[in-house]
Amino acid sequence: MNTIKFALKNIAVLALLISSFIACDKDYATVGSDIIGQNNFEVASTKEYSVVAYTNPLEPVQTNNLPLNYLGAYNDPLYGLMTASFVSQMGSAVANPTFGTGIKMDSVVLTVPYFSRRIEVNSEGETIYELDSIFGGGLVDLSVYENSYFLNSFNPNAEFNKPLSYFSNMSTSINTINPSLLEGTPIPLTPVTLPPSNVITNFKPSNREIQLWDEDDEISERIAPAMRIKMDTTYWREKIINKEGSPELSNSNNFNNYFRGIYLKATPVNENGSLALLNFNTSAANITIYYTKDPITESAERSPSTYVLTFQGNRVNFLNYASSNLVIPQGDPVNGDEKLYLKGAEGSIAVVDMFKAGSYEDGFSPEFTDFKNTFVITDEDGKFVKSKRLINEANLVFYVDQATVTGNEPDRIYLYDLNNGTPLVDYFLDFTNNTSPKNSKINHLGVLQRVGGVSSGEGIKYKIKITEHINNLLLKDSTNVKLGLSISGNVNIENAIPQFDVLTTTDDVVKKVPVSSVISPRGTVLYGNNTSNTEKKLFLEIFYTEPNN
Repeated sequence: MNTIKFALKNIAVLALLISSFIACDKDYATVGSDIIGQNNFEVASTKEYSVVAYTNPLEPVQTNNLPLNYLGAYNDPLYGLMTASFVSQMGSAVANPTFGTGIKMDSVVLTVPYFSRRIEVNSEGETIYELDSIFGGGLVDLSVYENSYFLNSFNPNAEFNKPLSYFSNMSTSINTINPSLLEGTPIPLTPVTLPPSNVITNFKPSNREIQLWDEDDEISERIAPAMRIKMDTTYWREKIINKEGSPELSNSNNFNNYFRGIYLKATPVNENGSLALLNFNTSAANITIYYTKDPITESAERSPSTYVLTFQGNRVNFLNYASSNLVIPQGDPVNGDEKLYLKGAEGSIAVVDMFKAGSYEDGFSPEFTDFKNTFVITDEDGKFVKSKRLINEANLVFYVDQATVTGNEPDRIYLYDLNNGTPLVDYFLDFTNNTSPKNSKINHLGVLQRVGGVSSGEGIKYKIKITEHINNLLLKDSTNVKLGLSISGNVNIENAIPQFDVLTTTDDVVKKVPVSSVISPRGTVLYGNNTSNTEKKLFLEIFYTEPNN
């Protein structure tokens, strides 16, 4: 009898525990429903909203102190030929250097690594590389000059030492740069064929590893692919070595005024070329002077030494569009465009105006008010009170105009707050892949979908997810601002680097441009909202859940 009572007692306790769990579950569901203002949201629906999108061509863009720089030429099948030259101040970590006595010059080498990755090692021990960030496969001529134009860090006409901006069309925010000053003094090079010249003809980036040999004809070092330019030693001996102990080498300010930097000028061959995106802001990018000097003791061998100059201070890209297959049209901000032309560097962006926000200072157009009333209940001031429908996902879908684009489309485009020049909230909530920027922020800024899912396939569409941005408009009463759409060479940098200036004297809406657009030479054409192709027309796509009662 006691045993039966004990068992029944345990069953009763178990039943009480189970019922308490069920009660807790009901309480949680009720609380969740109360927060969103409805009891049950179970009916899923989809709605499409019209947007206005139009092309905005850019005037010259700021190009000083970019995270990466161009050098070479790229002939885009649609947008034409762009040639990129580069000027930079130089500097050394050693102030007032002592070179020694009995100097004998060995060599002077300018080195800038390419972006590359290892593929394999062949039977001879040579590493095979694949180059990245090389555009086009043609040839260019490269010239090297001592720059005679002083790259000022600050605007002398501005208060509070405001930095001076340099622009892609060879101008600053206060004057135009004389090209002859950039080409101050030709620096002799020592190519395979003599005599020395300041031009390397028919240059093209190579994916071969660089092998350095010692006096015994043995490989002493293997280096990943890089642009390496060997220069005549006489110039550098007179310019640097012979100045030991002089005021010119005593500090960085004196040195920058004495030696104003290097100008690398590119010239396309046969209206074609190849363009390299390079990182000059690294110690591996430098000019190294190799020499030997007298030993400390008479019986010892001569001492090998180096003096290294890195690309410090101001670094500026100058872009020249010598020919163009397409003149980028100015878009229609009222009705939107049939096609959206996006081009990196000094190119163009698109403006996306959802609910015609651009026609109203506060963004509260009748279209936006109707949109809010569909999804939320607001008070008399238009402020959020509670939800009527829940937005599960919101997307802008941009289809590629495959009839116009002839390949080489960019994998990434970037959508941002045009008014403030900042990423959308969805950007900050997405995963950042620092190892592979191409695969970073892919939930928000979808990678280009291609035919067959292969990198060589034609581009189909980009899907940009802006769910949190739309929810902020509805639930947090955020301002409905215009959005900018641009090419992106690296979506990760937009969180760390402020947008760059656009050289404009008008009150046009676009006065800044994303840095990731400036460092990409690629372009594409997308269908806009004003196209007759209804299957590829741009729209705002919203998936939502509404109450089932």
